[in-house]
Amino acid sequence: MRMGRAIWLSAATMASRVLGLVRDQLFAALVGANRWSDAFVVAFRIPNLLRDLFAEGALSSAFVPTFAEAHAKRGKEDAHRLANALVGVVLLVVGGVVLAGLVAAPAIVRLLAPGFGPEEAAFAATLTRIMMPFLLLVSLSAVAMGMLNAQSRFTAPALAPALFNVGAIAVGIWIWASGQGPRAAAVGWSVGTLVGGAMQLAVQGPSLRALGFRLRPIFGRAALADPGIRRIGRLMGAAVIGLSATQVNILVNTIFASHEVGANTWLQMAFRLMQLPLGVFGVAIATVAGAGVAQRVAAGDMDGVRETLGSAMRLVAFLNVPAAVGLITLAHPIISLVYEHGRFGSADASATADALVFYAVGLYGYSAVKVLAPAFYAIDDARIPVVGSVVGMTSNVALVLLLHPVLGFKGIALGTALAATANFAVLAVAWKWRHGGLGNAGIYRQLGRTLLASAVMVGVVLGVKAAIGPVLPAAGLARQAPLALLPIAAGAIAYFAAARVLGVKELAEVASALRRRRRT
Repeated sequence: MRMGRAIWLSAATMASRVLGLVRDQLFAALVGANRWSDAFVVAFRIPNLLRDLFAEGALSSAFVPTFAEAHAKRGKEDAHRLANALVGVVLLVVGGVVLAGLVAAPAIVRLLAPGFGPEEAAFAATLTRIMMPFLLLVSLSAVAMGMLNAQSRFTAPALAPALFNVGAIAVGIWIWASGQGPRAAAVGWSVGTLVGGAMQLAVQGPSLRALGFRLRPIFGRAALADPGIRRIGRLMGAAVIGLSATQVNILVNTIFASHEVGANTWLQMAFRLMQLPLGVFGVAIATVAGAGVAQRVAAGDMDGVRETLGSAMRLVAFLNVPAAVGLITLAHPIISLVYEHGRFGSADASATADALVFYAVGLYGYSAVKVLAPAFYAIDDARIPVVGSVVGMTSNVALVLLLHPVLGFKGIALGTALAATANFAVLAVAWKWRHGGLGNAGIYRQLGRTLLASAVMVGVVLGVKAAIGPVLPAAGLARQAPLALLPIAAGAIAYFAAARVLGVKELAEVASALRRRRRT
């Protein structure tokens, strides 16, 4: 895997995630954690669940290798025709789903949130109807992202989510300036979601035009006649089954959390913060590795596939293991700094931090699945990710049923994290059995060194936190910022120093890639 591309993509994704944090901060300050915020979270979850099925999950996994193969073997013109045929299918199928969602919104809310009262449920249904078109926008955006990623054009797709955040933030600033209450703010935020989705799609247009693509959707039999569409449909069928297991997890989690006011908001905010390292490191590595795997599969180079995956898995451990450990160690000061403002009080921040601790347990598993699962789809072996997802689903349901009565909403977070780890274990074992492992990648040795370096980091973080805590003000930003940021800075220095002493070679590779990026 080309380290430089992964680093650049991580930087671009970092910009989007930072903007996402600003967006979440605005939401927390304007709406807080209450029945109105819970209603928004559930309403947004409805198109978001379907997005994973029709857009950034199954569609991307099936489309990227199919488009890459068409481009390599049949040429640009045929590949672009395939993309236009897929656009036509998306407009018809996803458009129909959006219309169905508009009609069935009240029933869907009752299914997802049986613990809501009548007023809260009706409000959630209204917000659902506002946001359902978001599904079509992000589905078309996923087609654009797939085309660009398959041709090793990563910048525009990485920056596209940043435009989504910019749109939401602009609406959030207007809500703040107009002084609206939490209920009205949730409505405005729903409109901002649509604005951001439209901007996310539009920003990729110039890059597609530069590659020679012209949008001419193909409908009906002409679209279905393309062999690439049939392959995408076959791969998506298996992927949807696998991803449906993930959606069942979210459905179960939402049902349980709906019985506690604020719980859906706390869990959402904690998971979104965990997605910062997941998105910056895990998704960036997976995107570059996925494109590399697809290209090597198209060339029949299985040794190259194993080499690419081995490099990606080592990089996942090097970046995400310390991120997970750091989130567990500093969850409370980080959450307090990010969210404890406006209508989001200290009790909400404490509950969100508790959820983050348990979610972070599964960060490595989440990231590793995003690398391994697309590799199975690329080699046309879709059954294994389905099995992994089903194992994750059953594990999550069983764990939430077991843990929720004891830990409450925190049990939901822990069950989800452990289920992601179980999913990863299935994929890792299956790859070794079916494809001979990852060669001489040295993943386990590197993982052990990474854990040792992370242990050094924890010692330094706890020491700095204990030293500065007594001398800081009792409350406010003057306490929140140094109590979170100074231990993070000291911990990062300690981790990289320990990694160098322990001979973790990814440190040198990352540094070399950063130097090359500065020179270009």
